[in-house]
Amino acid sequence: MLVTDDALLAARVRHLSTQAREPVAHYEHIEIGYNYRLSNMLAALGRGQLASLTERIARRAEIEQRYRAALTERPGYSFMPVGPDRTVNHWLTVITIDPTLAGHDAEALRVHLEGDDIESRPAWKPMHLQPVFADAPRRTNGVSENVFTTGLCLPSGSSMSDADLDRVVARLMTVTST
Repeated sequence: MLVTDDALLAARVRHLSTQAREPVAHYEHIEIGYNYRLSNMLAALGRGQLASLTERIARRAEIEQRYRAALTERPGYSFMPVGPDRTVNHWLTVITIDPTLAGHDAEALRVHLEGDDIESRPAWKPMHLQPVFADAPRRTNGVSENVFTTGLCLPSGSSMSDADLDRVVARLMTVTST
């Protein structure tokens, strides 16, 4: 769902979401489009969730701040930077781990958390490393590969309880203090 007061942006999104079909009698496309329209039921559900969007974002920001407070001073741990005059939605809390400073890598931390039934996930695999795109042209500079190998997505859902957050932070501290 997209909410905007920009008429040009809304028109562009509508065009792309209807397969970017040109307004001619036959199917003609000058750019790639998609068929990502929501059913009326899913659109209604999304619209209903907008009422609590501010609270959900605030909760995720609280969770990220708690992780930052616990981990910022730990050697080898860093958080994704936010540029000046930028606003983030705190959708996901991702840390990167420098194993030479932390004494372990992101995968070791993931396994450590998994041992206590805490789900975390590696950062996304870059598109150019996906088998389906093995032969596709690419321009790389190493940044996405670095985030993939050093990044870990921490639990950060807006419904996460304080007790669950306390448990995750406590478990993080046991690996980071070794």
